[in-house]
Amino acid sequence: MLTMRAEDLTWPNSKEFWRNKPVMVTGGHGFLGSYVVELLQQRGATNISTPRSKEYDLRDFNQIRKLLADNKPEIVIHLAARVGGIEANRTHPAEFFYDNLMMGTQLLHESWRSGVKKFVAVGTVCAYPKFTPVPFLEENLWDGYPEETNAPYGLAKKMLLVQSQAYRNQYGFSCIFLLPVNLYGPRDNFDLQSSHVIPALIRKCVEARKRGEEKIVIWGTGKPTREFLYVADAADGIILATERYDQSNPVNLGSGEEISIKELAGLIAKLTGFYGKLAWDTTKPDGQPRRCLDTTKAEKLFGFKAKTPFEEGLKKTIDYYRLLIGQRAF
Repeated sequence: MLTMRAEDLTWPNSKEFWRNKPVMVTGGHGFLGSYVVELLQQRGATNISTPRSKEYDLRDFNQIRKLLADNKPEIVIHLAARVGGIEANRTHPAEFFYDNLMMGTQLLHESWRSGVKKFVAVGTVCAYPKFTPVPFLEENLWDGYPEETNAPYGLAKKMLLVQSQAYRNQYGFSCIFLLPVNLYGPRDNFDLQSSHVIPALIRKCVEARKRGEEKIVIWGTGKPTREFLYVADAADGIILATERYDQSNPVNLGSGEEISIKELAGLIAKLTGFYGKLAWDTTKPDGQPRRCLDTTKAEKLFGFKAKTPFEEGLKKTIDYYRLLIGQRAF
């Protein structure tokens, strides 16, 4: 059996692919979506719709029908989601499940019904089983139940994979499913009630340093590991997959680099100039024990490989937060 390599494939010309092609990006004003829209513009797309939730509620199929009728996209890149860190997922599990499930399944169905030519579904690393062997292979996706605090969100997103494969099998609908790892970068959410670990640590360290505090408190033991993908790289992976990939199997998007939360906290403390104590609140949950993706398929199937070194990406994110709060770099 021959294995197709990235260098053996002939990719479509990006400028030609997007020329005069109407594309819709749900969540296009959000963290990841804003980077995807900018990259689409750089690639030559001129007909981009970015619906806002106040204009169209994607949980309501009548509003989805109106949205598709109003914009008539050929390609839908579905990024809109209800997202948050461990505390937000623990506090609002029903909303994380219902909102994400309704937005995704109804939008995909109505996109097929209205004649959309390609649907790009973006899932989450939270869909993987809690104890997946590292590095996570796409084939491991159904080997167990997700980590409990993220399960409602992860499973709601995972249903898009089932749906996309069913619609491809029965209707020949062109739909792909991508599995990005945890994202970070400028424009992230720094609200401590709903943010993920990197923006939360950056804010805590910067504020503690500014106030002259001697310690910050961090959830868990610090032992779990995570993998992080710079948001601009994630946008590049999504656009490359849209242009070049058209199969039903899910594909991981990541950097392939694993770091413990304890090491991450120490690195962010160093980069922000906080030299106080890192105190661990072990009464709080750790979440999934380890996370690190195998990214081989993304490179082979559509030529994606993360470019941004982790420390460089962290520095850019820290600089952005300092600018956001009006603090000069030191």
